[in-house]
Amino acid sequence: SKDARLDIGPETDFMQGVEMTPQLQGKVLEWNGVFRFAARTMIVECMENHDYLETIEAHVHAVPHGDRSGAVIEPFLTDQWYVDAATLAKPAIEAVRSGRTTFAPKSWESTYFHWMENIQPWCISRQLWWGHQIPAWYGPDGEIFVAENESDAKAVAKAHYGKDEPLARDEDVLDTWFSSGLWPFSTLGWPDETPELARYYPTDVLVTGFDIIFFWIARMMMMGLHFMDEVPFRNIYIHALVRDEKGQKMSKSKGNVIDPLELIDAYGADALRFTLAAMAAQGRDIKLSGARVEGYRNFATKLWNASRFAMMNDCIPVADFDPKSAQTTQNRWIAGELERSVSAVTEALEGFRFNDAAGAIYHFIWHIYCDWYLELSKPVFAGEDEAAKAETRAMAAYVLDKALQLLHPFMPFVTEELWEKRAPEGTRRDSLLMLTDWPTHQGLQDASADAEIEWVIRLVSNVRSVRAEMNVPAGAKVPLVISGAEDKTKKHVAAHLETLSRLARIETIDFAETPPAGSVQIVLDEATIALPLQGVIDMDAEASRLKREIDKVGAEITQIDAKLANDKFVSRAPQHVVEEQRERKADAETTATKLEQALKRLEAAL
Repeated sequence: SKDARLDIGPETDFMQGVEMTPQLQGKVLEWNGVFRFAARTMIVECMENHDYLETIEAHVHAVPHGDRSGAVIEPFLTDQWYVDAATLAKPAIEAVRSGRTTFAPKSWESTYFHWMENIQPWCISRQLWWGHQIPAWYGPDGEIFVAENESDAKAVAKAHYGKDEPLARDEDVLDTWFSSGLWPFSTLGWPDETPELARYYPTDVLVTGFDIIFFWIARMMMMGLHFMDEVPFRNIYIHALVRDEKGQKMSKSKGNVIDPLELIDAYGADALRFTLAAMAAQGRDIKLSGARVEGYRNFATKLWNASRFAMMNDCIPVADFDPKSAQTTQNRWIAGELERSVSAVTEALEGFRFNDAAGAIYHFIWHIYCDWYLELSKPVFAGEDEAAKAETRAMAAYVLDKALQLLHPFMPFVTEELWEKRAPEGTRRDSLLMLTDWPTHQGLQDASADAEIEWVIRLVSNVRSVRAEMNVPAGAKVPLVISGAEDKTKKHVAAHLETLSRLARIETIDFAETPPAGSVQIVLDEATIALPLQGVIDMDAEASRLKREIDKVGAEITQIDAKLANDKFVSRAPQHVVEEQRERKADAETTATKLEQALKRLEAAL
């Protein structure tokens, strides 16, 4: 019975075809209605008393328990309501095959098709207290009447019986996934034809996890096509799982759950949002750690400081400023970089490659705008050319505004704050940042400006790299000698002499036929860049240090290779430990390559 008692009376289906002896009659009357656990004990005792029981053996088997009550759950067949899911699935399958709805990543379509093409009848009735109640009513003789409401059910019943009869509604409620499958249109006023339904259905993008493709996505697709004759959404973005820093799924029992509120308290909501976006590569899970979030908090700090620097130098937004009007090289260059960044971020967002979009705006703000453009602009701000100064101020403000617009979806709080703070003194912005138009640019790229500034960046970067490799003291200024230079290179040096000297810590720049003896050399286009380091560092000692470092890294690589070649280690060690070893090897190999290149440069100078 429903309350877990034996139901084996003489008239029950269980006793059909059984000869009812007086002895059996007594047992039936004795056991009938007994609670299941007590009945089991009574049956075993009866078998023992009549020598029907040969032996009792311990048998371990899985018995489900209620997650809240802890009560043992036993199978019990009852009447349920079902939906012909195979019929509902056909239009939903076709909608994805025809491209009316697409998955990103596309590989998840195969999972969707596998489930939908093998779908079974869907049991939609649940014996719960809360939910949408099954729209079915029972007459006195058990006749079932299904209708949209009780009034309609009574009308159908009256036509059936020829008179009014009392009806009892089915006590079951609809499956949660059935109810939630109605969500895309039921929340907009359906079944009424509301303005909201006309405006917002179908939706554009559904963002969800892969684990409910079958439970929710499929249900919404089937319901939307059945009731609205239209797909509920055009695109489905399946996001990755967020795991701990070792790649393990977060679990309370493991104690590796990361509380997002704690991360927000420590580093800010913007830093956490950007971290999740930057790591959301399609098809890969996110390995989250506080250190990663802290790194992007530093990025927000970098942006804030760049904005302060711009304001300190009067880089205030200028109404109707046209970036195409720029005359100076670095301003024409940054305008082109802005156009490339707008294209990269926009294209990545439209393709649901959020990590690429985050990476593109991060690179532009930190490495292009802050590290290079503002540095290139400092001599202009300190110079006497008022026209160049005014243009650079306007361009710096313009580009920073556009960067804030590109970054806003990822870091809405700090960007909105900076947007308002950077309004011209005594004024307010025309609108919130979130209400501005998305940046679009065309025709800002300038090949000659790109080539010139890129040359400056490559020269400074190479010199900085050599200084770091050779342990040149940070405060030491070194001479630089260029041989084999053509007119183009000489013009670049003349135009950016102050910038090169300041950013690369160069004392003098000279041109010569051949590189001086005892110098470390770099090839840059047609020219050879020489840094005479004799007397600045002990070159023999530095060569010995590099060799020791190479041997040390080589030993580490050998040790890791031995681990990875051990089948027992690879098969038995946790996956995150094996992956960590592979990452360590890759890092060590990169370090070894850099050290060997540095040693070759140094040996060539000895």
